[in-house]
Amino acid sequence: MVSRIRQERLLLIPVIAAVLALFLEHAVLEAGQIASLLGAAALIAAIVVGSMRVAHHAEILAHKVGDPYGTMILTLSAVAVEVLILAIMMNNGASPTLVRDTIYAAVMLDINGILGLAALLGGLKHGEQPYNDDSGKTYGVMILTAMGISMIVPEFVPRDRWQYYSVFTICAMMALYALFLRMQVGTHSYFFSYSYPGGHPDVAASETPPRKAHDHTTVEARQDNSTLWSIMVILAGVVLIGILAEVMSVLMSAGLEGTGAPVALTAILVASISAAPEILTALRAALRNRMQAVVNIAMGASLSTVILTVPVMEAIALYTGQPFVMAMTPVQTTMVAITLVAAAINLNDGETNAIEGMTHFVLFATFIMLAFLGL
Repeated sequence: MVSRIRQERLLLIPVIAAVLALFLEHAVLEAGQIASLLGAAALIAAIVVGSMRVAHHAEILAHKVGDPYGTMILTLSAVAVEVLILAIMMNNGASPTLVRDTIYAAVMLDINGILGLAALLGGLKHGEQPYNDDSGKTYGVMILTAMGISMIVPEFVPRDRWQYYSVFTICAMMALYALFLRMQVGTHSYFFSYSYPGGHPDVAASETPPRKAHDHTTVEARQDNSTLWSIMVILAGVVLIGILAEVMSVLMSAGLEGTGAPVALTAILVASISAAPEILTALRAALRNRMQAVVNIAMGASLSTVILTVPVMEAIALYTGQPFVMAMTPVQTTMVAITLVAAAINLNDGETNAIEGMTHFVLFATFIMLAFLGL
């Protein structure tokens, strides 16, 4: 137990930050905008550390169950962090476009940033990297459908009927995810795995140490304890992130008030916090020539962000009676369309290369440029 606590010493950073934030919030706010921005930046760093530890233990659990369950655990942990931060910020009076902009930023970051950079670096090191093309096609059409229903069609829904469409959207997202989940872990689970030379299927986490044949009982007991410990750390990490996000939202709002900073900046920060652990995992997988894990993480994270974040936030809007803007702007719609068309072409042949990675990474750079221009 003592050794495990020592291994979690990085969690002291968000713990200390949470205690300081609760006691010093009002003092920092009274100190002015610069102090508020610095305090918000410090809390963002603490949230990233906490999310990294949550992702680490999610990866441990993912390794135990293997793919496709493993990748699902990784993406769900990231989405949980994102939804928690969004819910808290919306409750504190954030921009009505924050949810839309965050989902849009997450898709750009996951597909163009993570997948693009991983395919680029992996392609430069290994050349063409194989994966199961069924996964790319399935993810792509699911993302297109989910974003079309929840972020394009709302543009044409009358404002006095938003509740009806919100209820429909929630039901549609739940139906899509339920069927996708059944496919991912059931009859079509082979869509999301790839057998590399040697007969070992791809997994999202690192290799496990070999078990001793004469000590099965001890090994199983240790695994059970390890699983329970990982679950406890994940729950504790999520609570800490919630506390930090609450204060961070207040400090950021005070620090950015009157500066004219685009809302997209906040959206990119929220998306980056939840995606930070996935970036490292995907890059490690690409450099190990395990592109299937990259596709599962990048495309799976995009799909999970849309198909899970939307119904939760729509439900909150219905409960509070305060709708938010979900319809994408023309620029956002164009960028999503280009991204999904490029992904459909690049993920159609079962192999990625540096050129394909570069096309997505240039799209990611374009997204960042447009964000700085306020578009």
